[in-house]
Amino acid sequence: MTSDYSPTVRQLLATPAQRYVHPCAAPSPIETPPVLRRHFSVAAEALTLQAPAWRDYVGRSLDVPLSRTQVAAGFHGEIATHVLSDMVFMDIRSDAVAQVRSAARIGTDTLDDYVFHVAVEGLIESVADGRRPRRSTQFMPGVLALDMRQPWRMHRPTQARVLAFMLPRAMVEAVIPDAPAIHGQVVTYTSSLARLLLAQLQTLATTLPRLPPAEAERAIRSGAELMLAAFGRQARLHGHARNAVRMALLDQLQHHVQAHLHQDTLSPDGIRQQFRLPRATLYRLFEPEGGLAAYIRNCRLREAAEELLSAPHRPVIDIAYGLCFNSASDFTRAFRRAYGMPPQDFRAMGLTAAKAR
Repeated sequence: MTSDYSPTVRQLLATPAQRYVHPCAAPSPIETPPVLRRHFSVAAEALTLQAPAWRDYVGRSLDVPLSRTQVAAGFHGEIATHVLSDMVFMDIRSDAVAQVRSAARIGTDTLDDYVFHVAVEGLIESVADGRRPRRSTQFMPGVLALDMRQPWRMHRPTQARVLAFMLPRAMVEAVIPDAPAIHGQVVTYTSSLARLLLAQLQTLATTLPRLPPAEAERAIRSGAELMLAAFGRQARLHGHARNAVRMALLDQLQHHVQAHLHQDTLSPDGIRQQFRLPRATLYRLFEPEGGLAAYIRNCRLREAAEELLSAPHRPVIDIAYGLCFNSASDFTRAFRRAYGMPPQDFRAMGLTAAKAR
């Protein structure tokens, strides 16, 4: 039920024009999943109604000035929205457009979140008119922080794609002591933490539509924590933020290993150089696994076990070499230590069990 959500989320869900919302995204009146997914697009509107439709939808929190040319020429705009109980993640694609958060608008609504814009494609020009006026141009990927309690103006002079987090004020201020001061600040991907953030956001944008609701919620919250860690880097990170950075880095490394199990170039030194990490950091991250080398070997053995059963006619030696073991004997010894039997016996036992079922 919408009463369970924060003021910002309740306003987002209170869509005045239902025709602008994809019908499959309407929330159930009985059950509230951890993530509500919505999709808005102006594509179904008549040409001269597309830009006004965008203005009406976005206009619940922002002013969107339109020219006669924009209205007459038609407009492309769509927003994929993922709504949690206290935050919102949006994937926004649109033609050139301007939007304004004015002092007058601030005085008439209750929105007080922080919005973090991630420029993925296109050019974004913004002016933050708060206590520290800032002008920024995001012509390369970067993250812009905006305080909804302070005025700002944004112009996208080209087609653009933007990822946006709307995070509650309490969450931001718990990590960043003087949070209003980040209004208009841009974090570029020059530090290792910011590059990790970029990779996490790219993964989030590509996988989120396919994730089950519970996993989607975890992924969004993890991305939000990493975002705050990037902006709070100059301040001393709280333990929770440090843990978010650690978990995001571990997630990226594990995905990298899984994607390259069949490549003989996969090694701890190669990963260390690619991710620019000290040996000690890699060891601490994979210490529960006995180190990164042990983790890679264990992943390859698990993959070998799956291939032994899924491809029963494939020679064991081919599976071993395909997963970069140096010899049949090396593979057999490692497999026996992991599974308590040689690979041939493991395959035979698995096939017998399958027939019995």
